[in-house]
Amino acid sequence: MPLWTLHGNGRTVEPGQVVRPEERLNWPATIAIGAQHVIAMFGATFLVPILTGFPVSTTLLFSGIGTLLFLLVTKNRLPSYLGSSFAFIAPVTAATASQGMGSALAGIVAVGVLLAAVGFIVQFAGLGWIERLMPPVVAGAIVALIGFNLAPVAWSSYQQAPVTATITLVAVILCSVLFRGFLGRISIFLGVIIGYIAALIAGEVDFTAVNKLVADGQWVGLPTFHIADFGSPGTWSVIAMFLPVVLVLIAENVGHVRGVATMTDASVNKYTGRALIADGAATVLAGTFGGSGTTTYGENIGVMAATRVYSTAAYWVAGLFAILLSLSPVVGAVFNSIPAGVLGGVTTALYGLIGIIGIKIWVDNRVDFSRPVNQYTGAVALVIAIAGFTMQWGDFQLGAIVIGAAAALLIYHLGNFIARWRKTGADDGGPIPAVGQLGGDPQ
Repeated sequence: MPLWTLHGNGRTVEPGQVVRPEERLNWPATIAIGAQHVIAMFGATFLVPILTGFPVSTTLLFSGIGTLLFLLVTKNRLPSYLGSSFAFIAPVTAATASQGMGSALAGIVAVGVLLAAVGFIVQFAGLGWIERLMPPVVAGAIVALIGFNLAPVAWSSYQQAPVTATITLVAVILCSVLFRGFLGRISIFLGVIIGYIAALIAGEVDFTAVNKLVADGQWVGLPTFHIADFGSPGTWSVIAMFLPVVLVLIAENVGHVRGVATMTDASVNKYTGRALIADGAATVLAGTFGGSGTTTYGENIGVMAATRVYSTAAYWVAGLFAILLSLSPVVGAVFNSIPAGVLGGVTTALYGLIGIIGIKIWVDNRVDFSRPVNQYTGAVALVIAIAGFTMQWGDFQLGAIVIGAAAALLIYHLGNFIARWRKTGADDGGPIPAVGQLGGDPQ
C-alpha cells in the first residue's frame, strides 16, 4: 500500500474539499507547499536560538529531524512541523546565565522525557486527567507568565539600539495589521528583515564571522554540537525551573491535534498520545546535542488552513529542507549577525504575544473572574513572573516561572478543595471589591 494516495487530479483542491493526511498532490505541488511550510516556521525557529545563544544551524537540524521523527511516531497520519518552542526561552536564558549551556540543555532533555511520559499515559488513560489538573484558568496563567517573565530581557536588548528596535517593532505591527493570509502569519519574520536592513544602514551589523566563512569556502559543513550536562551541581535546580514548560507543550500539542481533527477527520484525535510522545522524543534528541526544545507550530496550521492541504508528504519535504539548510555554516552566521536592536524590537512584540496567548485561553474558555479562586490563581502567578521572584536553598534555586506555575496550581486546587469542604461552592465571599470600594467610597 502506498504511503499517500493521489488527491483528485493531483494539481488542485476541489471547492469544499481538503487534502487529507494520507493523501498528496503531485510532487511539484507537494514540494512547493513543503517549501512554504519552511518559510512559515523559519521566522520563529531561528529566532529562539538567537535569543538563547544556541547555534542556529544545530536548532534547524534537530527541528528537521524532529519533524521526521514526529511523522514516524504518529504513523504518518498527523501533519505537523516541530519548530523551536518559545516556552523554553525564559528558563534557557536564566539557566545559561547561571549554570551554562550544558545545564540548560539538561533542562530541555528533562522536559522532553516528562512530556513523552505524559504521552504514554495519555495513550492508555486518555486526556481527562490533564484537563482536571490544568483547567483553562491555570493553563492561561502558566502560558501568560512565561511570556511576561521575559519583559526585562526584551528591554535589555531594546535599549542598546532604540531607533533600530523601534523600526523593527513598528514593522512587525504594521505587517501583521496590513497583510492578510500567509504574509500576515510571518509578520515577525518580515519585521526582522526590515529591522535588519535598518541596522545595515546604521552600521550596526558585524559581518566578520560571515566574511571569514565565505573566504574559507565553508558553505557546507556540520553544525556545532553541545552535550547536555547532568553532572553540574546546579543542574537539578535548573531542571526544576524547566518543568512548567511541560504544561505549555501539552496544551500546544493537544490544541494542534484538535485543530487538525476539526479540519480533516475526528479520528485524528486518537493520535494525541503519540503526538506528545513524538514531541517529547524530539525535544530529548535536540537537547542532548545542543538544539532548542520543540513544539507543534501554529504558523504551519495557518498554512494548512489557507491551502487546505493537510498532507504529511508536505512535512517530509519541509523537514528535509530544514536539514539541508542546517548544513550551511554561512546561513547560521548570517542569522547570528542580527544585532541587539533588531532583537529588542521583535522580542518586545513576541514576548508580549506569548503573554496574550495565555490571556486568550481565559477569554476563549470564558473563565469566570468573579470567583476569588480564579482571580488569585491568575493575579498571584502573573505578579510572581513579572517581578521575577526567586527562592534559594544553598545551590538549589527556584525561578519565577516554576514558582508562578506552582502557585497557580496550588491556589486553584487548594482553593476549590476548601470551598467544596465548606460546602459553599467555590464562590466564597464574592468578587474582589473595586479599588474605590476599599475602605469606603472616596466620594
